[in-house]
Parts: sequence; C-alpha cells; structure tokens
Amino acid sequence: MFWFLLCAIVGSTIAFVYLAWRKWIAPWRQIEQLVQQIAAGDRPRTFLVDGAAQPRRVGLALENIFGRQQHLDRQISEATSGTQTVLSAMQDGLLVVDSSRRVTLVNETFRQLFAPHEISPGAPLLDTVRNSQLEKLIVATLGAGEQKQIELGLLDPQNHRERWMQVSAVPMKDDVGGMTGAVVLFHDITELKRTDQMRSDFVANVSHELRTPLSILRGYIETLIDDPKSSSAERRRILEVMERHSKRLGLLVDDLLMLAQLESADSNLQLSDVDLLKLFGDVAHDWKKKFAEKGLAVVVDLAPDLPMIRADEARLQEVLYNLLDNAVKYSRENGEVRLRAEQGRGEIALSVSDDGVGIDKNDLPRIFERFYRADKARSPEGIRGTGLGLAIVKHIAQLHGGRVEAESELGKGTTIRVILPINKL
Repeated sequence: MFWFLLCAIVGSTIAFVYLAWRKWIAPWRQIEQLVQQIAAGDRPRTFLVDGAAQPRRVGLALENIFGRQQHLDRQISEATSGTQTVLSAMQDGLLVVDSSRRVTLVNETFRQLFAPHEISPGAPLLDTVRNSQLEKLIVATLGAGEQKQIELGLLDPQNHRERWMQVSAVPMKDDVGGMTGAVVLFHDITELKRTDQMRSDFVANVSHELRTPLSILRGYIETLIDDPKSSSAERRRILEVMERHSKRLGLLVDDLLMLAQLESADSNLQLSDVDLLKLFGDVAHDWKKKFAEKGLAVVVDLAPDLPMIRADEARLQEVLYNLLDNAVKYSRENGEVRLRAEQGRGEIALSVSDDGVGIDKNDLPRIFERFYRADKARSPEGIRGTGLGLAIVKHIAQLHGGRVEAESELGKGTTIRVILPINKL
C-alpha cells in the first residue's frame, strides 16, 4: 500500500511538472527564440506559441512588432533610395559638414570634382578636400551664421583642365538657433566664364578691326579738309585709298551680320536638293575674272555619280565663296586652285585647295576661330580680310550637321574640307 501511494505521488508530481513545463516554461523558451530570430532580422516560421494565454499574447504582440519593423525598414529603404537617386541626379556638387567641419554627406558630382576615391563620413574636411579657400568659406559661414558665396578655380582631376565653380555655403541651425553645420553647393560656371571671355575677345577684336580703317578714313578726310587745294592727282589717290578701306568696313559689317545670323537661335536653313556639279560650275564661272587676274588655273574635280544632297544652296555657295576668297588671296601668281567633291560613307566632302603659302601646323587648329589669322602679313595685296570667313564656313557646316577640316603645309598650300551628311536634314 505504501509503495502504491508513493508511486501515485511521484507520478502526480511528474505529471504536474510536465504540465507546468508545457504551459509556462516551454512557451517562454519559444518566445526567447522568436526574439532572437527577430533581432537577427530573420522571419520566424510561426508566431503561434503553445501554453498559457500570456505567452500566446506575447507571441501575437511580437508578430505585430515584426510587421511594423518590416514596414519601417521598407520606408527607410525607399527614403534612402530616393535620396540617393536625387543626389546622384544633381548636376551640382553637394557637400554637407557638421559644426566641427567634418563631412557628413557628399554626392557623386562632388566626388568627381575633388576626390575620385571613397569619402568616409565623419572625416575632417581638410583631410578630404585640401582646398584652403573652401575651408575659409565654411569657417566664415559657420562663424557669421549666414550664406556666403565665392568663385573657386579647380583643376579637373580627370582631364587636368581648369574649371570654375560658384560655391554657395548655407548654414544649418537647430530649433534654438545653434549652428549644426553647413550645406555647400558647387555650380559649374566654366562655360559661362569661357563665353564671357569669348565675348570680351570678340568685342576687342571687332573694335580693333573697325578702328584701323576708320582711323585711315578720318586721317584722309582731315587731310582733304586741311588742304582743299591739293592737286587732282593727290585727291584721286586719297579717294582710292578711302574707297578700299570703306569696302573693307563694308565687308567686315557684312560678315559680322552673317555670323550673328548663323549663331542666332532662329537661324533656319532653306533646304532643297542641290546638284553639286551645277553648283561648282556656277561658282567657278562667277570667280572666272578673279582667277584670271592672278593667272590661276581652276580644276573642278567631281565624281560623275555624286548624289544630290539636301542642303541650303545659298549657304553652300557662301561656303565656297569664302574658301575661294582665301585660296585666291594666298595663292602665288599662275598657281592652281582645285574644287573637289568626293563621297564617303553616308557623307560628302567638299574641298577647296590651293598651292600657296600654306599655314604653320601650330596655327592650323585655330584657323576656324573668329578673327584668328595664322599670318597677318600673308596677303600680297596688303589689305587683309575680315578674319571671319572660316568661322562662317564652320557655322554653316555645323548647321547642316557637318564639320570642317583643314590640311596645310608651309610653302605647299592649303586644303579646307567641308564634310556634310547625305540627305540627313
């Protein structure tokens, strides 16, 4: 009887312990595993917990917490992705520093400007960007608590060319007005600087080109006024000089107007199908007298199977006139001028060649610039051209979707080539 009672007590105890373990201990171990999985970022297979009501409620609460955490993670990921997309799309460089001038954020444009390597957040600014002007700008912005702006010259690390940046630094403040850092934007103004320089050079060149003939005209007018009784031969000589320089002024004004029209936004081409054989023949006939004055032989070299091209015939005629003007001017007496057209892959090259004085190889890359002259003393007539003819040729070629090329050798002549697409306009 004793043993039976002992066994019953032991069995009851074991059963009670087992039930207590199933209801109170095992569920909390399951809860512990769920917490560990959530902390590791893993999704538990199930949030259902066996046992008492309290562990089950904790399991359901953990499921709600895990769902909210995933939702927040998605929101953070989307916000981060959107921010990175915006920063990557910015054409301006962006730098954000804290109040201790440590880098907190940069975009890809900034990296390309200053440091192609990876930039560590929290790094001191001077360790990242070794530029004292930028450092002074940020110090002044943080010290004054107001926006500051400078122009900064930089050397492009990729092509080692100078670039100009307009740098704006804006302070960041907290709710109580304390300085927390600065946002710095880098706007590339290199093209604006170059355009401004070109504009200044253009005005200076135009002023110089106008001043010379005007000074000569004014001088001779004053001579006629001061000496009205000069001989008829002297007056005739003076009037001939004045006529030459007035023509030069007229040519300069005409070329300036032509160039301004070609560079304007509303410059339109009057397109038509152009027969190059007829065009070259007409131009050669128009220039027959000028060729004869210098004893120049003219060779028109066109392939018989050249196709028609879609172009502005009047503009192409202007191109050939300008090229022939240079060819005649710089050819020697009894030399040769060659007009040629040849077809390539999807394009046609129109060229004018002479066997004249030629152009130095150092000057050749710049001959299509406005007012640039390779040798200001080359013209045997003593009156130079306007210096705009080849610039006009280049602009007309570009309007047609084409390009220009030049070949020359001192003492052996020059070839200027205008390459146009076939029926692409």
